[in-house]
Amino acid sequence: MFGKIEHLGIAVKNLKEANETYSRLLGRKPYKTETVASESVDTSFFKSGDNKIELLAATSDDSTIAAYIKKRGEGIHHIAFAVKDIKAELLRLEKEGFQILNKEPKRGADNKWVAFVHPKGTKGVLIELCQEIAE
Repeated sequence: MFGKIEHLGIAVKNLKEANETYSRLLGRKPYKTETVASESVDTSFFKSGDNKIELLAATSDDSTIAAYIKKRGEGIHHIAFAVKDIKAELLRLEKEGFQILNKEPKRGADNKWVAFVHPKGTKGVLIELCQEIAE
């Protein structure tokens, strides 16, 4: 079952400029920046109380974030939920009729296994499942 909202993902054109904007907005700098080569994105994370915001900027013109920004512009890209067992959750959601974009979880940012649910089945919202990687 889904746990807390793990983070909100926001697609941005320029990560440096977005980091400056969100640093001013939230009164703090990002606590982490990271490149996720498999997704062709650079990310940064901010904390706001118990909540997290992930800024995502494309590192190539053919990345999903670049395509998203070209089609919809900058803004909220996804809502991520924490789960305890990502594989079980993917099976459950598939049985419920949701279209799963990743049949197997993959390594994402912030030390997480991640997988996505297609927005066509969730009223236009891309859903990310996140499970902490135990190392």
